[in-house]
Formats: sequence, structure tokens, C-alpha cells
Amino acid sequence: MRKTKCVGCGREAPSFEIVEYGSTEAGFERLCRRCFNRQAATAAGLDNFEHVEFEQIRLKDADGKFHEFHFTTFLFGTGVALDAFELRYGNPGGYRFQVIAEPDEDPLAMLGRLIAKIKRALAVKHLEDGEYGLQIGQAGLVRGLIDWDAAQDGRLPLLVIDGREISWDDFGRCLMTFKGAQFKLQIGDKSEEL
Repeated sequence: MRKTKCVGCGREAPSFEIVEYGSTEAGFERLCRRCFNRQAATAAGLDNFEHVEFEQIRLKDADGKFHEFHFTTFLFGTGVALDAFELRYGNPGGYRFQVIAEPDEDPLAMLGRLIAKIKRALAVKHLEDGEYGLQIGQAGLVRGLIDWDAAQDGRLPLLVIDGREISWDDFGRCLMTFKGAQFKLQIGDKSEEL
């Protein structure tokens, strides 16, 4: 896992915890989330903002497979985001979730909402490995995350479904089972629950 030194506190933090903070005029500095949140809270006059760091947790999916989730907190303007994610090669990957709240919301209440959201998602399996390869499950419903596909230089999306990275071509093959059928595409912010 690649680490970067925070210029605020000097701590070596994983790269996913680092925020580039500043402006083009004054320059940018690399801050860990704790230092960034402290500066953002001060700038916003949020004297009572509490930056909390949660330990990772392990939860089972519908197949009984464990997934380990890491957490980050990010204060932005009028709200705070609590993210949960798996790590792939030292970076956020696999399942990723987020809840957004007011800056003064109890961090443990946010964590509770986020864990409940994760459990609901892990209880549903959208893709199945079948006789003809990867297939959309019987419900005919797929939920996931749109990501960047480095193998395609960003020309095509990479989908994360059931915590698995699915190429655009592979997902297209899954859809061919439904040739002639209608579909509905709904896109929402990662903090929303679809």
C-alpha cells in the first residue's frame, strides 16, 4: 500500500486518505483526512466538528464470503461524508458505499446507517456464474457502481457489481440474454440507495 506524508501532522497515511488542499494561486499541500477536516471545520466555523476514525469491519455477503470494509470521513461545505470501501491492491475497490449527514450528526449514528446500508447490499446477489458464463440473476435487476477502466484508457466504464469488477464488454454479454427486452437505466449519487 502506497503511503504519503501529511504536511499537516507528518503522519505517513495511505494514499486514499490524502487530500490535495489549496488553490492554484497559493499552491497545494497534501493533508491526511484528519488534518483536512480540521482545516475545513475551522474555515466553516464548525468548532464542535468531531473527526472520528473507525476500525475496519468484516461482513458476509449472500454467498457467505467475507468482505473487509475500511472507512474515511470527509467534511465538505455543508455536510460530512462517511465512506466504506474494500481495498484492491492498496486502493479503494470492490464494494463502495457512502452516507452523507450534517456536520453535527453523531458519528456513531452515521456508522450505524452505513453498516445497515452495506448489509442490505451484501444480502442481494445480482450476477450469477452460469452454464454460459456470467449472467444477470433471475430478478433481472442489477445495481452497481460506475468506475474508470484503466485497461480501456477511460474510453469505456468499468462496472463494480456484487463487489466484482465487470468490464463493459462482459456486461454487454450478460445483456445479450435479454435481447429484445426493455430496460430502465437509473443513475444516482453513491450516497443514495437505489
